[in-house]
Amino acid sequence: MKKRVVITGIGPVTNVGIGNLDFWSNLKAGKSGVSRIQSADSDEWKAIDISIAGEIKDFSPEKYFNDPKLIKSMQKDMDKVTQFAVVAAKLAIEDASLDFTTMNTERVSTFVGTGIGGINTTCNDQIIMLKYGQKKMGVRSIIRLMPNAPSGYIGILWGLKGRAKNDSTACASGLDSMLDALNWIRLDKADIVITGGTECTINPLSMASFSNMGALSKRQCPPEMASCPFSKERDGFVMGEGAIIFAFEELEHAKKRGAKIYAEVIGGGATCDASHITAPHETGDGAARAMIEALKDGEIKPEEINYIHAHGTSTPLNDARETMAIKKVFGEHAKRLAVSSSKSMTGHLIGAAGPCGVAVCAHTIKNGIITPTINYQTPDPDCDLDYVPNKAREQNVNAALISSLGFGGHNTVLALKKYS
Repeated sequence: MKKRVVITGIGPVTNVGIGNLDFWSNLKAGKSGVSRIQSADSDEWKAIDISIAGEIKDFSPEKYFNDPKLIKSMQKDMDKVTQFAVVAAKLAIEDASLDFTTMNTERVSTFVGTGIGGINTTCNDQIIMLKYGQKKMGVRSIIRLMPNAPSGYIGILWGLKGRAKNDSTACASGLDSMLDALNWIRLDKADIVITGGTECTINPLSMASFSNMGALSKRQCPPEMASCPFSKERDGFVMGEGAIIFAFEELEHAKKRGAKIYAEVIGGGATCDASHITAPHETGDGAARAMIEALKDGEIKPEEINYIHAHGTSTPLNDARETMAIKKVFGEHAKRLAVSSSKSMTGHLIGAAGPCGVAVCAHTIKNGIITPTINYQTPDPDCDLDYVPNKAREQNVNAALISSLGFGGHNTVLALKKYS
């Protein structure tokens, strides 16, 4: 019999809110975290044709930690992508009321995904080396930029001695880490996995690259309206940043310590399109197979799913083909499903996008409210499902799917259910 896994803690660090109260309240209200980039007028951004993003304003480690030595270390040794993850882990651990001093920390693992890792360090230190020479470049460059740094540092700071690892599968990175966490607990390799995703890619190099490939929105509209998943006006995604970390816990372990439970993680699936490095499969085949795998693994029928938190990037191809995949899997039931995308509010968090969807679904299941897809203006014949347009909806949700579809043809889906 499979071990059961539940979510006992959530730690959001996002542009719509840091901590569960602000995160959930603002998403319910349909509040956008997209705005003009704070440094858009600086010299380094002058040559870039994108000036909006889902940026976290005024983030600093000292708001969340009191130890001056630790704060200094975070600023020197960690790229912001790791700082985001460490703060999100602290929030998740506190939310779950975890006291690791009373636990066998060899049974606590750390799985954190990031699609790009410490790219800010990579860019900044390259400039310094070329301008001033090797001696002026930081000795910490590698530990700041390596994509496994977030999981490593979380393990170090809380003394977690179970397996610590990173998944890097583009936009599926965080959800892949969470699927691995589910299976690691099922295999009885851990009682708890601190898991999720983190990303920090709002810099000139990554924005220029995404813009040149035609992935980013260039709509002439207010920044907060640029991300419009499933609407006919969509022309590309808006870059976001942040981290969402969770406590995944074996059910009996959680019950024994009287933990609160948001939802049960019942299954997952992952596939490869094997067709194109950036474009989703033209029939939605890979995404459909991942959903079918998740349903099978979760031992749940398609008609039992009430809600899907879609990948919903606001790109022309993704939204149409994801819609196609949902209809392929759910048939007539697809018309009765609520489908929404929080990227309409947060922008695309890349490796943290899937975890953001999991946080949304966990709160939805617990609170009976589905967050909206904002900026939905004109229906698209190719996107003909119920996207919960513009306004949150009170609705009991017993079971939900979360999809992440990444460059490379990676498709990962997680299934959540109301705990009973």
